Amino acid sequence: MRLIVGISGASGVIYGIRMLEMLREIPGVETHLVISNGGKLNIKLETDWKLEDVEALADEVHSDQNLAATISSGSFKTAGMVVAPATMKTLSGIVNSYADTLLVRAADVVLKERRKLVIMPRETPLHAGHTKLMHEAALMGAIISPPMPAFYNLPKTIDDQINHTVGRVLDLFDIDNEFVKRWSGGRPKS
Repeated sequence: MRLIVGISGASGVIYGIRMLEMLREIPGVETHLVISNGGKLNIKLETDWKLEDVEALADEVHSDQNLAATISSGSFKTAGMVVAPATMKTLSGIVNSYADTLLVRAADVVLKERRKLVIMPRETPLHAGHTKLMHEAALMGAIISPPMPAFYNLPKTIDDQINHTVGRVLDLFDIDNEFVKRWSGGRPKS
């Protein structure tokens, strides 16, 4: 299975990085990575990761400026794409088919080929323009999966929350993983 991971410049680049870390441990998944300039900046600002170490997690790395990359064509078969995190600018580019970068072009290709596109928008609070973009993307076939933490799994750390959120996105691609603490029904409070 081939999966594209796009990291744009929204806060929360750790979601894309963790996605790559998890996918690296799952046999049979080939990852294709594209990072926007804003994504590269946020990796530096928000994490202790070096760009080359993030890129080393992927099987193939594509420049966001290379509109002739394999992932820019529908004839290059993939299972789909995750944009983690997605800026509102990236979301707008996807919704409006304004494919002036590889990240947006790859997402556009995934939609036109009726493959799975999961967008993890990272913005708050949201105004009507943001919610309209998410609505339009959903109408086009994208799955909107904001990285909102769950608490039924009783997370102890931020890593627990990140792992659960990313694991749930992997679920959308039917990728079995051990990162999601599955709901097993309610329990009485002590």
